[in-house]
Amino acid sequence: MSCALVRCHHGSVSEAIRVLIADDHTLLRRGLAVVLDTEDDIEVVGEASDGAEAVVKAEQLAPDVVILDVRMPDTDGLAACAAIKRSVPNAKVIMLTSSDEEADLYEAVKSGASGYLLKSVLPHTIPDALRAVQRGESQVSPTMAAKLLTGFAALARGAEAPPAPVPAAAPRLTDREMEVLKLVATGRNNREIAKELFITENTVKNHVRNILEKLQLHSRMEAVVYAVREKLLEIT
Repeated sequence: MSCALVRCHHGSVSEAIRVLIADDHTLLRRGLAVVLDTEDDIEVVGEASDGAEAVVKAEQLAPDVVILDVRMPDTDGLAACAAIKRSVPNAKVIMLTSSDEEADLYEAVKSGASGYLLKSVLPHTIPDALRAVQRGESQVSPTMAAKLLTGFAALARGAEAPPAPVPAAAPRLTDREMEVLKLVATGRNNREIAKELFITENTVKNHVRNILEKLQLHSRMEAVVYAVREKLLEIT
């Protein structure tokens, strides 16, 4: 298993973000690999042509981030996402797809994806998306984010919407964790939360990790669903 090191702007050395790409379109998959390989802090460690292969390679390579297409033969990206989160829980997953179906978006959230990007996004934005999910943030294409908010609003009104994986007995969050959760649910990133609460970004990361562990959730997007179900956030 390779382990590339990169030198950060402040002089320290850290490991590159190790990425696995899964897409059944060879040209797109190779093109994305070429784009990512130009980034000093990103290393493409493997490729897969379908969901089943992606699961196997994720288990073998233990990548930091897996990029999955939703529509793939045999095992699709949504099923692969759920399987990868079970077998390699520390791996973050970004769905990169042409599907703008709300059902796919909701299923991706339920499966533990940290991002949902449409293939229409500009290629140069993908490296930043990888860095964001690696930091523990969520990434959603703007048009899909609007659909998420619409779905959350319906959920808040009691209409039919995708269920969030809420524990039978919800654990108690500290007051500070509740503050962080509410800000996460409004779409703020770690830096913005830190500034608003006058704490460090590392402290925010620790709070988010504790929140997800206590609530048995996989991603910040699932935390938003939870916040709406528990009426911690008003969405109209």
